[in-house]
Amino acid sequence: MRPVYIPVGHIVNAHGIKGELKLNPEGFTPEFVAVFDTLYVNGEPVRVKSRRVHKSTLLLTLPGVEDMDAALALKGREVSIRREDAHLPAGEYFDAELEGLTVLDDATGAELGKLHRVLHYPAHKVYEVRGPREYLIPAVPGVFIASVDVDGGTLRVHNMKGLDTDEN
Repeated sequence: MRPVYIPVGHIVNAHGIKGELKLNPEGFTPEFVAVFDTLYVNGEPVRVKSRRVHKSTLLLTLPGVEDMDAALALKGREVSIRREDAHLPAGEYFDAELEGLTVLDDATGAELGKLHRVLHYPAHKVYEVRGPREYLIPAVPGVFIASVDVDGGTLRVHNMKGLDTDEN
């Protein structure tokens, strides 16, 4: 089942004295998060007044946050987007949509476990699968990933020697 909200980062600090907030995107570029006019702070919709990318963060101005004290009161809050507002190319998914999927060996149909988390590396993502054994599966479609069915709750993989972290 697809989640309604996708976490995109946390408010990490105030920026300046006029209530600007510093959002640290987690798993996303600041440019990606900047396109959304409505963000969800701790589940509550907030219309963004202004935004700008600053280094690897996003600086935001939100209604009702007019000074440093108001900005600091939001420090540590999770910021999300609504899934239906985001448009990804075909075959791409948010990490939050994949986590929890049942991972199956494409050749045998055997269940390997659940996708526990998505690890980000420079070359590509790696899926950490936990079950009776632990697997680290590179997220490379056609090579390691056979198919993804988010609505059906399954991820089919080409299980190869060496993906099991317990193997020698």
